[in-house]
Amino acid sequence: MRILIAEDEKELLELLKDNLLREGNDVFIAENGKVAWEIFEREKIDLCILDIMMPEMDGLKLVLKIREKKETPVIFLTARGDETDKVLGLSLGADDYLVKPFSMAELKARVQVQARHLQKRDISVDESHSKATVLSYGGLNLDLDEAVCYKNDKLIILSAKEFFLLKFFMENVGRVFTKKQIYNAVWEEEYLYDENTIMAHLSRLRSKIEDDPKNPSLLITIRGIGYKLSASPKVKAGEVDEQK
Repeated sequence: MRILIAEDEKELLELLKDNLLREGNDVFIAENGKVAWEIFEREKIDLCILDIMMPEMDGLKLVLKIREKKETPVIFLTARGDETDKVLGLSLGADDYLVKPFSMAELKARVQVQARHLQKRDISVDESHSKATVLSYGGLNLDLDEAVCYKNDKLIILSAKEFFLLKFFMENVGRVFTKKQIYNAVWEEEYLYDENTIMAHLSRLRSKIEDDPKNPSLLITIRGIGYKLSASPKVKAGEVDEQK
């Protein structure tokens, strides 16, 4: 992959660069958010690894600018352990995060997860056409060949995680899934009680597919159990819990 790393700690930046180069990636580095943005606009980047606290432009502002243009996967690096900061980063568009200090093995594993998601999203039109290539539900059309989504014929820009979340639910309309089942299916790694990640991505997906995200009628919460794509767009009384 072509990976952009933005990190103001020079030693860590070089360490990340060397390790990812050894994995066969093309790596671009920046010591602040401003330079990182210039690289992002100039190069075709597959994955961004961004420190949150950087000079010139911090990671939170940078991911907002990235999301204005593309849904390139983003992994945040942060020294902050506060849950609010993690949720904020995910809600702004990050796909994953690592809290410093972390091991290179953990970073490589998370990069590999993003690589698998990108490969799966780039679905070949030469694959078997015995399966549906377009999933439709409640005004939504998910084109699996093109990896794009339309709502009432209007294009909706989805990140890789949002795409696979929606695909998972649209392939299982009416079925209720726990957070653990959703995480295992979409993130493809062991669930370690990381509710913030799931909730942030579900919230972002709802903001794009629901007419009223605060009162969802498609992707609904089943109190005390989990989530499902409703068998009908209408929500039954007493079935939906408040978003958490």
